[in-house]
Amino acid sequence: MESRTSTVNRKTKETDIKLEFNLDGKGNSQIETGIGFFNHMLDSFTRHGFFDMKLTVKGDLYVDSHHTVEDTGIALGQAIKNALGDKKGIRRYGSCMIPMDESLICCAVDLSGRPFLSYDLKFDNDKVGYIDTELIKEFFYALSYNAGMNLHIKMLSGENNHHIAEAAFKAFAKALDEASGYDTRVQDVLSTKGII
Repeated sequence: MESRTSTVNRKTKETDIKLEFNLDGKGNSQIETGIGFFNHMLDSFTRHGFFDMKLTVKGDLYVDSHHTVEDTGIALGQAIKNALGDKKGIRRYGSCMIPMDESLICCAVDLSGRPFLSYDLKFDNDKVGYIDTELIKEFFYALSYNAGMNLHIKMLSGENNHHIAEAAFKAFAKALDEASGYDTRVQDVLSTKGII
């Protein structure tokens, strides 16, 4: 199998991002976004999806954390898309339900090439750590559209905002790991169109 890795460098007036991503890793990460809770979520994503990622983000945090979080989603989405290549032999679909104490989050992924986000997480605080909870949706939106994936994230139960967010990142990691994994029964791509 070819190495499914990708490097994305994205520099704007608002952020400077350097990202190395390995779809077939071991769950190792070196992450520095300037936002502690966001680092923790991305570390959980790599660990539970068995992805390797080196990420440094220098963003305009003196404004707020919006550009840092959204642009990281853009860069990670591009990295996932690039690492997937032609998608031959992959399962294409993946889903996972993750419990974290009182929280229960379901995530489903289709690596269809058609971007869509259905998001249903409810937070009762404006912030978790130093990240605005509304930015979690912005992250997944940017990621799904730049990766070209159909992504559904649903909250079945939850009260603690930290648990809700972390379960969502873990569920996404496990669903993506399943969808991007190989199935020996898939000889080309899993589509009647012959392309995804």
